[in-house]
Amino acid sequence: MPAIPLLRQALGDPLGLGWAARSRRSEELRPRTAVADRVVDSICPYCAVGCAQNVYVADERVTQIEGDPDSPISRGRLCPKGSASRSLVTSPSRLLKVRYRPPHGTEWEELDLDQAMDMIADRVVAARAATWEQQDDEGRTLRRTLGFASLGGATLDNEENYLIKKLFTALGAVQIENQARI
Repeated sequence: MPAIPLLRQALGDPLGLGWAARSRRSEELRPRTAVADRVVDSICPYCAVGCAQNVYVADERVTQIEGDPDSPISRGRLCPKGSASRSLVTSPSRLLKVRYRPPHGTEWEELDLDQAMDMIADRVVAARAATWEQQDDEGRTLRRTLGFASLGGATLDNEENYLIKKLFTALGAVQIENQARI
């Protein structure tokens, strides 16, 4: 086989799409997805389109993220941000612990996840109790709080939005919105 690609094309592969385009190096290449132990279905975390992603995992580490060709939304395509979403997971600057800065504090503290979740729950309960409106001035039943609100992100799916809506409605919140609608 001639070493010069142009000669290989002239000898039987005029479009350069077959054997003429191959080299020793390209013959040895393997896809990054070939080393994956498993593939996990996911949704792109950026905009509200909801493009499906295949997340390739090897040794419990994300090795590649690609568009899911079975998705009726994106048909396997991802925008530049979606294509780069692997860096969200693998970036060395990604925070892996809960960070908290107390009121009037100047430094961040690391908290245990359970402690942080308990602090959030305590604050929601306290805000609800402090701002609960059972009735208005004319005696009409309200059973609501204006002490907190919910603004969902555009990447939440229908099931997540449903659960958030149910939770905040049960807590008596009135201001419940989703970024995808705004």
